[in-house]
Amino acid sequence: MKSLKKNSESNKSIMDFEIEFFEKLIKENPDFVDVLIPLAEAYTKAGNYGKGLVVDKRLSELRPDDAIVHYNLACSFSLMTNINEAMEALKKAVNFGYDDFDYMSIDQDLLNVRNDSSYKEIFIRWTKRKRG
Repeated sequence: MKSLKKNSESNKSIMDFEIEFFEKLIKENPDFVDVLIPLAEAYTKAGNYGKGLVVDKRLSELRPDDAIVHYNLACSFSLMTNINEAMEALKKAVNFGYDDFDYMSIDQDLLNVRNDSSYKEIFIRWTKRKRG
């Protein structure tokens, strides 16, 4: 039991270090996309969904046509249970070329969205469009 607790504490301290490191870099250059991306991911992994959402929103401003950025924004909105915003971001992601529907169907970050009826209708349309 101690080794699990120690491992968990070690992972937390690594995550805290990463977040602190990325935050310092962002203070120097707030639009540094290559740092904002892992910072948003670190916030999400640490359960800081609100902070992750703020960073993902900023990334969507800096990269307005990036499919992955909008997909990640949809995930952040979903984690914050903002279903309508998540669906809008997901639609943008698909319109900009995101097409990994297999992953989308299992991504735990989108669990809240997948339980929504509008997602199911749109998902069927997207997958049919990809096939045909």
